[in-house]
Amino acid sequence: MTSVTVPGLLTELAGTRPSPDGTAALRAVLHARRLLTLKALLLRYERQRAELRPEACVRFERDWALLEGAERADADAVREVVDYPMTGAWLTEALAAPPGPPFERHLAHLGGLAAAAAVRAGCRRDVTRVDPPGPLHLPGLGTLRGPTAGPPGTTAPADSDAPADSDDPAAWTALAPLAGGAVLDDLDPYRVPAAGIGPGALRAAERGSVDHERWSRLWRAAHALLVAAHPERAAETRATVRALVPLERPGPTAGPPISATSRAAPGAVLAEPPRDAGALADLLVHETHHTKLAAIGEAVPLLRPGADTLHRVGWRPDPRPVSGVLQGAYAHLALLDLWWRARAGPAVPPGWRLHAHSRFEAHRDEVAEALSILRDSSELTSAGGEFVRGMDRHLARLGTLTRHPA
Repeated sequence: MTSVTVPGLLTELAGTRPSPDGTAALRAVLHARRLLTLKALLLRYERQRAELRPEACVRFERDWALLEGAERADADAVREVVDYPMTGAWLTEALAAPPGPPFERHLAHLGGLAAAAAVRAGCRRDVTRVDPPGPLHLPGLGTLRGPTAGPPGTTAPADSDAPADSDDPAAWTALAPLAGGAVLDDLDPYRVPAAGIGPGALRAAERGSVDHERWSRLWRAAHALLVAAHPERAAETRATVRALVPLERPGPTAGPPISATSRAAPGAVLAEPPRDAGALADLLVHETHHTKLAAIGEAVPLLRPGADTLHRVGWRPDPRPVSGVLQGAYAHLALLDLWWRARAGPAVPPGWRLHAHSRFEAHRDEVAEALSILRDSSELTSAGGEFVRGMDRHLARLGTLTRHPA
């Protein structure tokens, strides 16, 4: 059993309340899962090595050795790269790829992962380019583009934050940092699934179309609002969200901005530009709780397999399976907690205080109704039932109805 099952911790997490112990436990769960997935990739490579081109095998084994060397130098630094959200998305796609060239193309991404690990660990390393040279994506850091990215054997200094010793400095494109340690990721090739996000198939916004200054300004203002309303939740959000991924629509804009969290990449918030800092604060808390629930589900199964009944919820136009009801109810319960605090917070700006009050009143009965659906469901495990009862108790503590009125 994982540390999430420590008595009291699961109940605390059910109430959405942030705590350093809860955050640490969930990060440990996600790291253990990431290591298992990385090992699964290595096992698949070993099983299918005979089907790969010799040069692909040489490159993979060289990159794997570089990753191992970086870990010996600084395991914590390498963990930052392995746990970076888009590393999970890459591993998921690589493991699902058909054998042969498609699998080889995904394996090549290990080169950027190993280089990023070496940079963070402060190692001297060789970054060997292949012909034809292509971009080398370093998760969480940026992108090194050829052919100006340096000849085979180019070595970066041990104290470098990036492969900056190429012949052309323009070959290196760094990710934009956000206050608190996160990055605005508009470069990683795995930041958005190939099919896009949501019914509108939203795609990843490209570097040239991203307003970095506006995102950074909204990010700082959103965190200032969270600190004013609930400093502990602001700290939890900073510890959980590693990357903000801008989205854009392939066609004309219609409807409110969309945000999402991919199960393969917990810790990354995918979002269209929000209207203001308050909207960004809301979606950061919302998506943080999708990541939290994903980690909880890895540690303690909350749903029985094969669940497929559909239910209506107040915040979505389409019917949702029980898993979707649980995800939405958990995220909205966290928002209710935030708004309950913000509407009376003396340090909260009056405009956002009014926003919090109206949102609290608009959504509390929707959450109560969703919890009623979950309480009556036979698709929850014993732990899932206790988790929902913990959510219900927290809703009651906020002074809301425990059941939707008839």
